[in-house]
Order: sequence, then structure tokens, then C-alpha cells
Amino acid sequence: MINRRLQTPDNRLTDASQATEAAARAKQASETATLDRNLVRGIVWTGAGKWGSQVLAWASTLVVARLLTPADYGVVGMATIYLALITLLSEFGVGAAVITLEKLSRDQIAQLNTVSLLVGAISFALSCAVAKPLGYFFHASQVPAVVVVMSTGFLISAAQTVPYSLLQKELRFKLLAGMEAFRAIVTAVAAIVMAFMGLGYWTLVLGGLLGTFLVTILTVAVRPERFAVPRFNQLREALSFSNDILITRFAWYAFSNGDFLVAGRVLGGPALGNYTLAWSIASVPVEKVTGLISRVGPAFFSAVQHDKSELRRYLAGLTEMLALIVFPVTAGLGLVSSDLVRVVFGPKWTGVILPLSLLSVAMAVRSITPLLPFVLNVVKETRFSMWNSVAAALVLPLGFYLGSHWGTGGIACVWATVYPILMIPLFARTLSRIDMRKRDYLHSIWPSLSSCLLMIAAVLLVSHSMPSQWTPPLRLAIKVTTGAVSYTGTILLFHRQALDRIRGAAKVLRRV
Repeated sequence: MINRRLQTPDNRLTDASQATEAAARAKQASETATLDRNLVRGIVWTGAGKWGSQVLAWASTLVVARLLTPADYGVVGMATIYLALITLLSEFGVGAAVITLEKLSRDQIAQLNTVSLLVGAISFALSCAVAKPLGYFFHASQVPAVVVVMSTGFLISAAQTVPYSLLQKELRFKLLAGMEAFRAIVTAVAAIVMAFMGLGYWTLVLGGLLGTFLVTILTVAVRPERFAVPRFNQLREALSFSNDILITRFAWYAFSNGDFLVAGRVLGGPALGNYTLAWSIASVPVEKVTGLISRVGPAFFSAVQHDKSELRRYLAGLTEMLALIVFPVTAGLGLVSSDLVRVVFGPKWTGVILPLSLLSVAMAVRSITPLLPFVLNVVKETRFSMWNSVAAALVLPLGFYLGSHWGTGGIACVWATVYPILMIPLFARTLSRIDMRKRDYLHSIWPSLSSCLLMIAAVLLVSHSMPSQWTPPLRLAIKVTTGAVSYTGTILLFHRQALDRIRGAAKVLRRV
């Protein structure tokens, strides 16, 4: 009896402790499930907005291109070469800092809002200063005015950088997708109207500015944020983070455009044309699919930045999804490049075939690497990402120059061989920082990688079995069919678990 009385309080404490732990686990499971649903919804809404906007852009381009001249597009293209570079400075990494750094106070966010405006004003002033020299450089008197007017977009966008980033951090992707669609509609309609009014190249300038202006007003109205005088001693962490992001983006710009610069300068216009088309074809699956993840990924990695197990799970899950979609497309492009180019573009574009085959290999790697900096950012390793990009900016352009001695194929070969090697430290550092085993990461890409290897073997076997007199369209159709059937069949037979995870995401889609 005494023993029972002595044990009862302990039993009660044990039961209470177990109940508390069970409640905590249930709460965590509920929060995880909610975050997973938000991730899928974010991808869906972002995709809907992005693709809807793209369709409208294509439609308006078809109409506007019939009303404008190549010279009109040339004037804006000259200005865009400069503006694409200065755009990297105009945002200054403030948006990434707001999304990633969770300990920012309301006052610090208000100060960053002011910093954003200051950087936008500096970017505009810099554009005004270089506008005339750019006109002399391009021998085009219209360019200075175009540069100045288009640069007013820096002032406009600066006002929405922080509010827009806060909406991303709050996972309000449905609203953001609606804004993206609204911008596309305004820009498309304005461009068509202005083209019919005979505004020439100003059509391409003012249409985009109007869309940016209206979306900025809408963003600030939905998510207003005050301004405060910057106290740089309070913003040291945020500005250091932003500085790393800024240098990373400039380095990315350098090595991402170095191949075009070398191709044009060393090999000439026709070679550059072939290489540009090859790049455009090879990069489509990466840009369209990886671009969606790039919009929503930072906010979700930021939301779980203190939970390494969740960081590992999201990295593995998103990598697996990207690989399942992009790997077969890039591998397929490499396999059918010869017939694809001849059928779709004609025999005059045969110079596209070799660089397209090689770039397809590089694009498979490029499709999964953007996730790594997102993880390093939230674990406070932005400096490592920065130096990795700087190394790529130093090595790749030199490689492009050396490779150019073998034509566009040599330049593309650098992407296929040197770029993956440069990314190895990035992979290693990311996995190390979140305690993820290399075997577990490789497991996330194994379903798509192994299926692609079997697909490649099947397509090569069929290719060598087809009579040489068969027409390119027939050969292309047979190769594409063989690739699709072999890849899908391998997934169905050997990687059911990957399909189960996709079905789980599909169930969420039906509730969106």
C-alpha cells in the first residue's frame, strides 16, 4: 500500500510528461503539414502567375512585333545590355535580407525600406550619368533618353522591394501571383495600344514602366511599410548579408554572360547566333521549372532555418522534384539535338547541334544548384556562396576563351565539364552545414538519374537500329517516344516511392 502511494505521483508525472510530449509532436506535425501545403500551393500559384504572364507576353509580342521595326527593338536592346547589369545593384540584396533574417525588428525593416529607396535613387543617378556615353558607344542618339526613362523603374521598384519581400516571407504567394498576372495584363494591353498609336520604341519602354508602377502601388497598399532613418550600426548584419548577395549576383552575371561575350568577340556574329539559339533551347526547362522554386524556396528555407532535419527534408524533396522533371528533358534534348535542329529550325542551323548537346549536360547540374545558396543563406554561410561565385567568375570566362579555339562546341564543353567541378565545394559545404549525408542527397536524385541512364541507353540503341534513309521527322518522333516510354517505365517499375511523393503533392494541388 505504501509502495503504491509512493509510485502514484511518479506515474502521474510520467503520464503528464508523455501527454505533453505527444501534444508537442502533434503540434509540430501539424505545423509541418501546413508548411508543406503552403509550399505546394506557393509553387502552383507562382507557376500559374508566371506561365499566365508568359502567355500574355508572347501574345502581345506577336502583335507589337508586327507594328514595330527591328530598329525599334535594337534601340531598347542596347539600353537593356546596360540596365541588366545595373539592375543587380538596384535591389542591393535588401529583399533577400528581409526574407532570410528572422531577427529583424520592425524598426530595422523600416530602415531597410529607406535604404532600398536610397539605392534606387543612386542607381537612377548613375544611369543619368552614363546615358550619353552609352549613346556614343552604341552610335545611337536615341539610347540616352531610353536609358534615363527606363531607369525611373529603379525608383519605382525600390518602393516595393521591402513590402514585396515581406509578402514572400509571409507565404502569400496567391496574392503575389495575382499581382504578377495584373502586371502582365497591364503591360500587354499598354504595349499593344501604344504600338497602334505609333509610339515606336517607346512602346517597349513605357508599357513595362506602367505595369511596374501600378504593381508597386498595389503592393504598397496591400502591405504598407513605414520608413525610418538608417542607423547603419543597427543594420550591420543585414547590410553584410546584402553585400554578400550583391557580390554573388555580380559574379553570377559575369560568368553567365562571359560565354556570349567570348563567342561574339572571338568567333563572330554567326557563331554567336548559333550559340545563343543553343543556349535558349537548352535553358528553357531550367528557367521555367527552377525559376518557380527560386521564387518560393527562400521563404520556406527561412521558415525552417533552425531545424536541420527540416532543411534536409526540404532540400531532398525539392531536389528530387526538380531532377524528376528537368533531368529527362535535358538528357532528351542532348539525345535528339541533331534531328530536332534539322526538323524545327532547318539545315542552316546545324551549328547549333554540338553546343546544344553539351549545354544539355550542364543544364542538368544548373537545375539543382540554385537550391544550395538558399540553404547556405539561412545558415549564415552567404560568404561561402559569394566566394564560390567569384571563383566561377574568374575561372569560367578564361575557360570559355580557351575553349573558343574549338568553336562554340569548345565553349559549351566548358559548361559541361568545368562548371560541375566548380560546384562541388558548394554541394559539400551545404550538406556539411545541415548534417546531411552525401548518400542521402544522392538518393534524392537517384530515381531520375538512374531512369535517365536507362533512357539514354534505350534511345541510343534505337538510334543505331534505324535505317539511315528514314526522314529526320520520323527519327525524331521515334526517339522522343522511346525516351518518354523508357523513362516513365523505369520510374513506374523501380521508383514507386518517388511517385508516391508526387501523388502526395498532387492531393494538395486538388485542394488549392
